[in-house]
Amino acid sequence: MSRRYPAIAFTDDVQAVQRERGSERVYARKRLAGAAATEPDPLTEDEAEFLAERDGMYLATVSETGWPYVQFRGGPAGFVRVLDEHTLAWADFRGNLQYISVGNVGGNDRVAIIAMDQARRRRLKVFGHARIVTAEDDPDLIAALADPGYDAVVERAVVVTVDAYDWNCPQHITPRFTLAELEPMLVDVRRRLSDLEAENAELKAELRATR
Repeated sequence: MSRRYPAIAFTDDVQAVQRERGSERVYARKRLAGAAATEPDPLTEDEAEFLAERDGMYLATVSETGWPYVQFRGGPAGFVRVLDEHTLAWADFRGNLQYISVGNVGGNDRVAIIAMDQARRRRLKVFGHARIVTAEDDPDLIAALADPGYDAVVERAVVVTVDAYDWNCPQHITPRFTLAELEPMLVDVRRRLSDLEAENAELKAELRATR
């Protein structure tokens, strides 16, 4: 967990539950360090490399009425870019035109992100402040975030200034694999299957010849 993360996550209500359940002492030192942190925590190469391999993540925003809203955002692997050690950004593709996340950010810029690697049971959580950038605002940024090989309309960019982050424990993450992740393993399976089919065909041919 980054230094500043407990200062955001461990509210009074959270600390009350930690006290009740016996984990307050475990997190006390991290909480004090977080309270002393005045600057956002910088992203490292670990976070950048992890995000560069992701093709989806979950974005949480809060409405003006206080309701949280969680939305899946997807794209080609690496569509979430680390612009610098304090900034994430991605091309926001046209979807169902509800614009709930975009509208929420206009009223409250606080966001939370969860990005998962289910194959390796890893999960990165991010706290930050988001802003919406249109092509009229910054055409160069939109062009830099767009992927010419991905068939989708880029409506805007979302830029997130990162405050803190945490690598969650792998407990209870069910391993799941994408087709791309399975493909290297399937190459040998397909080759072996092809060899067996060829061998089977030869044996059948030999059997027919002896009749």
